[in-house]
Amino acid sequence: MLRLTKTYRFSASHRLHSQRLSAAENARVFGKCNNPLGHGHNYILSVSVSGKPDPSSGLLLSRSRLDALVDRTVLAGLDYAHLNTDVEEFREIVPTTENLSLLIHRRLSQAWEQEFGRQSPRLDRVRVEETARNFFEVTSEPAL
Repeated sequence: MLRLTKTYRFSASHRLHSQRLSAAENARVFGKCNNPLGHGHNYILSVSVSGKPDPSSGLLLSRSRLDALVDRTVLAGLDYAHLNTDVEEFREIVPTTENLSLLIHRRLSQAWEQEFGRQSPRLDRVRVEETARNFFEVTSEPAL
């Protein structure tokens, strides 16, 4: 099995705050990330695909089509966004990087088959690096 990983960069801001918690609980749980004005990150997104190369081309998949899918389904809605207010899914849930990683994986998974078909290499992993010290990964379940 072969794995291809492509990286992308985007910038976004957010405030970690839960309507289910009191002000004191939010401050305790989220610390400085609960700042009412929010804060931003320069995220690094890595998308990994696994499978077997096409025998004719030797390619795992078209990198330009992968770039276009990531641009359309992820970057177009997240780059330079305030996650709490600009991204529908985060109006009800806290835009932690854990939740951001799950959202990106879900968006790519939902568009994957239409873009690449059933027999194509599969989406293997989504990794979102928030800082040099924090990153989060979502892995896909192997096809049975």
